[in-house]
Amino acid sequence: MPNTPYLDKSVQWRLQTGNLAFHELRYREVAKAILESGLATDVVSKIGSGKEADVYFGHLGSRRVAIKVYRYYRTSHQGMGPVKAEGLGQVASREFELLSYAYVGGVSVPEPIERDEQMLSMAYLGTQEGPAPRLKDVRLEAPGPFLDEVLRAVERLAAAGIVHTDLSPFNILVHEGHPWLIDFADALRVDRLGQSPWERLTLAQGALERGLGSLSRHFARYGLQLEPQPLVRRIVDRLDRFGLMR
Repeated sequence: MPNTPYLDKSVQWRLQTGNLAFHELRYREVAKAILESGLATDVVSKIGSGKEADVYFGHLGSRRVAIKVYRYYRTSHQGMGPVKAEGLGQVASREFELLSYAYVGGVSVPEPIERDEQMLSMAYLGTQEGPAPRLKDVRLEAPGPFLDEVLRAVERLAAAGIVHTDLSPFNILVHEGHPWLIDFADALRVDRLGQSPWERLTLAQGALERGLGSLSRHFARYGLQLEPQPLVRRIVDRLDRFGLMR
């Protein structure tokens, strides 16, 4: 059937066997799943949790990697079952694709490595002692140049056809003194079909206004002023190849 939703293999197995007793995987179960998938050769620790996924630190041979694992139940869960129409594997696949396009486009993002089911691995940003901190947890010594780097990254991301829909100090890591964008789960692929160009551009414009507004408020604590509208207008005009928003 053309409208049959995509379901992960794990979900398919539960439906076929009648084992519908979903539960969040414990640390050992997640580590075992990561190792069996080949995304890592060892799992050291869990290093972060978000609304929808947890992030683990491990190694793939001699390489340090971060593995993002989507949970069956999300924090925003409101009583509906864990079998979702989009499928966790599909969500992870989409994020991996967007992260890959951003990386190829020269944006400062963690290098994507591999995906399996609802898990995706990427280059680890940080040291052996701990992951790179989020911008919200750092006091910058040179906030002006750092902000300039962030804005260049936003423009470069748009040049790759992507707009981050949750740009904020929570989703920017500070690694070796430079900004790195993370969390592309809900990012917009502006140059793709599926919606009308006008609708995609309208969503992109709203996302840019919200994200740059959040950055403006954050950097105001350093006495810096960021006027989002000129940059929003410049990016949207560049994306709007047919002048639909003018």
